[in-house]
Amino acid sequence: MQHRHFILHKPYGYISQFVTDKKKKKLLGDLHDFPTGTMAIGRLDEASEGLLLLTTDGKMSEQVRSKQVEKEYYAQVDGLITDEAIAEMQGGVSIGLYGEQYGTRPCTAFRLETTPDFPERSRRIRDDRHGPTSWVSITISEGKNRQVRKMTAAVGFPTLRLVRVRIGDIHLQEFVPGIVAEVESFNLG
Repeated sequence: MQHRHFILHKPYGYISQFVTDKKKKKLLGDLHDFPTGTMAIGRLDEASEGLLLLTTDGKMSEQVRSKQVEKEYYAQVDGLITDEAIAEMQGGVSIGLYGEQYGTRPCTAFRLETTPDFPERSRRIRDDRHGPTSWVSITISEGKNRQVRKMTAAVGFPTLRLVRVRIGDIHLQEFVPGIVAEVESFNLG
């Protein structure tokens, strides 16, 4: 069987699934006619955007989800993130995970000096009247449930917008929100 692989810039408001028992949810199958057996590799929650890989190959899915493949996110946070908060995330923080405390692995994190040039989101982020925001890059090698959001909240800067910009050597900037690209394989680096 010839496996198929897809790259998608997941728009805000879609869930990373093909079926759900919840009514009025936007699904990945609403964006493209994927072949039977296609699965999202990892997930982005409904409010998150960005790079999502899909495949019909379970072994490829395991490889991408492994700790050997970095995932980079840009998070717009509430407030002007401090050097101390960034250092705390870099060293690993304690987050809640299924009712237990979990210590995240050390990661790479730094403040973005300019606002990323992402398309407008279908639902607006609050405006400047509610206080300043800042952007931070966070690169992790694990992917626990809502991990990046929980990490920024743990250091006092809740996430307002989250965009996955890189998985391995695959970068988001080449892709338009909602458009699916089929590729021969994933170049993860």
